[in-house]
Amino acid sequence: MNIDKLAPILALAVAVIATFVDMEYWALILVGIGLVHGIMSRVSDHASQAMIIAGAALFPTIANNLDAIPVVGMYLNEIVDQLSIAIAGYAIAALGHEVASRIMAD
Repeated sequence: MNIDKLAPILALAVAVIATFVDMEYWALILVGIGLVHGIMSRVSDHASQAMIIAGAALFPTIANNLDAIPVVGMYLNEIVDQLSIAIAGYAIAALGHEVASRIMAD
């Protein structure tokens, strides 16, 4: 199993656990998962980079609409909010690679 399959599964598992178990380090763990995934799996396509950045920025807003679902909506909202933290880590790594490639270019 490669990092492109393992990191999203791990991020989803941690997001679900973080929804139900209170601990102050969940955000750090999720950002770490995203950073490791972004560092190990570079995104060179600019459209994909834009999609990752937009996803990190807009997923929490989209997740707020899930509160309208009775009973499970608030939990789904929290899970998507937690996933957006991991996506933000991935976006930071993608932006870091982009900046580094521009600095190192001739």
